[in-house]
Amino acid sequence: MHVLVIDDDAATRSLLEKQLRANEYEVTLAENGLDGLMRLETLTPDVIVCDINMPKLNGLEFIKAIKDRQDTRAIPVIFLTSETDPQAMIKGINVGARYFLTKPLDAKELLWKIKRILAPPKT
Repeated sequence: MHVLVIDDDAATRSLLEKQLRANEYEVTLAENGLDGLMRLETLTPDVIVCDINMPKLNGLEFIKAIKDRQDTRAIPVIFLTSETDPQAMIKGINVGARYFLTKPLDAKELLWKIKRILAPPKT
């Protein structure tokens, strides 16, 4: 399974990459939403983990852009945020985020949410 991690903080990207690779996920990194969109030109991840507050193209703008494209619309997104404002979370859900995680990051919670997203539907 492939995860695209988009965050402007190098330490957060590194932490996420280590945790995901340790759990046998393939990982691609991007440092902002614009970089994330460019990565989507050559790959189709199973899930995207994306920060909200980033330069060049923030997380809300990024998710709006991928939800407008037929080829990326169905990719689930988990937002990362250091914001505690419930309005930011509501905006994220309204544009298409599946889950939110707050920073500092709880790696176990992230892994649980990714597994839940990628689990086959129960019949």
